[in-house]
Amino acid sequence: MAEIIEFTGTVLTGPDTERHGLWSVGGRLTFRRPATAPDRILAGFVLPGFVDAHCHIGLGAGGPVDALTAEEQARTDLDAGTLLVRDAGSPADTRWLQGRKDVPVLIRAGRHVARTRRYLRGFAEEVEPEGLVEAVRKQAREGDGWVKLVGDWIDRDAGDLAPSFPDGVVRDAVNAAHDEGARVTAHCFAEETLDDVLDAGIDCVEHATGLLPRHLPRFVEQGVPIVPTLVNIATFPDIAAQALPKFPRYAAHMRSLWERREERVLEAFEAGVRIYAGTDAGSVIRHGRIGDEILALHAAGLPMASALDAACWGAREWLGAEGLEEGARADVVLCREDPRKVPEAVNGLAHVILGGRVIR
Repeated sequence: MAEIIEFTGTVLTGPDTERHGLWSVGGRLTFRRPATAPDRILAGFVLPGFVDAHCHIGLGAGGPVDALTAEEQARTDLDAGTLLVRDAGSPADTRWLQGRKDVPVLIRAGRHVARTRRYLRGFAEEVEPEGLVEAVRKQAREGDGWVKLVGDWIDRDAGDLAPSFPDGVVRDAVNAAHDEGARVTAHCFAEETLDDVLDAGIDCVEHATGLLPRHLPRFVEQGVPIVPTLVNIATFPDIAAQALPKFPRYAAHMRSLWERREERVLEAFEAGVRIYAGTDAGSVIRHGRIGDEILALHAAGLPMASALDAACWGAREWLGAEGLEEGARADVVLCREDPRKVPEAVNGLAHVILGGRVIR
């Protein structure tokens, strides 16, 4: 017989909506009480499984990792309550992790596409401008509806951040991805890169540390969300310190981006830009930190309900995934206290349930 789990706590069906009475029957959610008594009763505040919208399973500090390490990364994320991962580029083919019952649901983006010798070694498919369109088409076919561009990186000749590709080529590449049925997101640190990718019709921006007031209306009008990855941006001072002897201009730029990180996220939120939670785990950031990213968004000024929305209901809707609704797959997390009132509850989960199976 199908296992029945009863959830006895408050069910948070949205940032400002709640219900009582939820069950998992055979791995599917229902708000109708089953005729059969539950096999298990779990207490706590119920939320949809967290989404890490910028994560790199299969990637390590030196490039691709072996299968055992990739599996450990996925399970670490799962244990922290991340039940859905939007991969933001990995040099490892992680399709073998999809469809399993013991790791998060994985939406892959294929491999990063970067300019030759303008990104971290071993991470990306590196091309010159004339090869960008074809590389994007290839990665669009390799992934699950997303392509990741490296929009900017340090230009050692200029001694500072600079766009990776000419704006016209970026526009052609985005159009090519759309022709293939894929959306495009871009790693963007610097200010002018945002103008280029918005002109190109980008679908999402990662980091967006260079946000200026002039960009905000365009993000809203074009419906382009950002994934700030604040736990990663916290590393900028260390990056600046290491770069200072050789690249002082770049170092100063990175530090200034870090100094305004929270202010820019709050300005974007208040302007109506959609914001989603992502950790950038997989290179220098350890896995399992989605709770820290939610708290970082809250610390930047987002109301806690909105910070949760960035990793729960809103993020799932954006990615086309089910939430807490009748018949949805039972991917839920339970907090011991109401996370809207006790934010730290997101880092002390009582239970994690994936597909109706109790993980912890």
